Amino acid sequence: MSMGRRQKSQSPLWIAHHELAQSPGHRFYETLNALLREAAFDRHAEALCAPYYEAAHVPGRKSVAPGVYFRMHLVGFFEGIESERGLEWRFADSLSLRQFLGCSLTQRVPDHSTLSRTRQRLPLAVHQAVFALILGIVEAKGLLKGRVLGVDSTYLRADASMKAIVRRDTRESYLEFVTRLAEEAGVSTPTAEDARRLDRKRTGKKTSNREWVSRTDQDARIAKLKDGRTRLAYKPEHVVDLETGAIVAAVVHPADVADPASLEASLTQAESNLQTARRGDPEAAAKDPVPKDADDPPRGGHQPRRKVVADKGYHTATLLRRMKTQRYRTYIPERRQAGRRRWTDKGGTPTAVAFHQNRARGLRALGKRYHRWRAERTERTFAHVCETGGARRTRLRGRANVAKRYLLQAAGANLALVMRTLYGLGTPRGWADRAQEALRAFWGSIRALSHRWWVPLRSRVTFLRALAPYWPPRADRITWSARLLARP
Repeated sequence: MSMGRRQKSQSPLWIAHHELAQSPGHRFYETLNALLREAAFDRHAEALCAPYYEAAHVPGRKSVAPGVYFRMHLVGFFEGIESERGLEWRFADSLSLRQFLGCSLTQRVPDHSTLSRTRQRLPLAVHQAVFALILGIVEAKGLLKGRVLGVDSTYLRADASMKAIVRRDTRESYLEFVTRLAEEAGVSTPTAEDARRLDRKRTGKKTSNREWVSRTDQDARIAKLKDGRTRLAYKPEHVVDLETGAIVAAVVHPADVADPASLEASLTQAESNLQTARRGDPEAAAKDPVPKDADDPPRGGHQPRRKVVADKGYHTATLLRRMKTQRYRTYIPERRQAGRRRWTDKGGTPTAVAFHQNRARGLRALGKRYHRWRAERTERTFAHVCETGGARRTRLRGRANVAKRYLLQAAGANLALVMRTLYGLGTPRGWADRAQEALRAFWGSIRALSHRWWVPLRSRVTFLRALAPYWPPRADRITWSARLLARP
């Protein structure tokens, strides 16, 4: 066989349909498409988006189908792609993903500008409704209980730099601000190095959101990370069903909002999503009975709405009183505090009662179990969405845009939970690894069978090789054996 050489070739003018390159397809995306088709996802998504487009009879270019737009962002979670340009390149490069979208080879994949304009056209309420629609799929598969909710928050790195912050009053940059301070301190014509040296020694140095704002992203807020770094960020908060691991709500708050201040808004959104996922049926909440191990049942027969489990960052006495008023049963560990607590400035006796009831529930075996669930299952959702899902660093600006993209990331995490429960694996990479493991298991069984067949054969070959010097028999050996057999 001679070696082929790459040569310049002219593309044919006409090509038959059967000669086009065909994709073998991706089993994971084919199964996911069947799951979405079973829930009539495209029909519901088009009904949600129809009020924001012109009527069908109006002339003009047709927009991207809503099902295509939402599928592209779901693939962003499954493939860990953080930017819309990366989504465009990935779909244009993959035949199996084209098949997932329903695009033929003659159709062009929607580019990043089309995705951006579609996101700006559709409001946040539509993305929230699509998230609730996918949560309805989770409910249909029996993976949504809604009785024990875990709440936690993390940070998203904004698409803005600390070098681009300016003062709210004078609109000065940080370098211009410290240069002005150096001139006021008596340094004539200070250089940038002189200004920085003076800034290091300046007393009361503080970068506050009340004084500074980003020039490129007005909604981003200055936040201090756990490792001590200061970054412009957002704060997403997850409300997770601790019995199944499904994300009930994902709300993006400003980074400077404290955890106790954002908890009630997230729980309100979670209640709305649960009602929408259960098709607004008021009897749906009664389908799941109250757990048998419920502690201190309330007097008068009034069952709590939900159980809320959070870490000590959410613990405030006034919040516990408000949660009890709203019929939530809290499991929030308290912070260490020296001295006796005062209740006169926090609401009096009702606040003290809610505080001590919350403390007693957290010390019981059931409360400790809930906290183990929260530490495991709530943090797992952040690992799926932010780390492997590629949402830790956002490439969008504005809290509304970030919230839209993040909602679709969380919806992808819920679909991954359904796929993992039904089929054992929840990501395309997991399905590919399972195929490799099946191939390795097949070859292992072949080797085991060959070994079982070869060991007896090898012993026989060894025995025949030992008889080789005595075969074929000589005439004297034949005579000796004949005499031996002739004896009476």
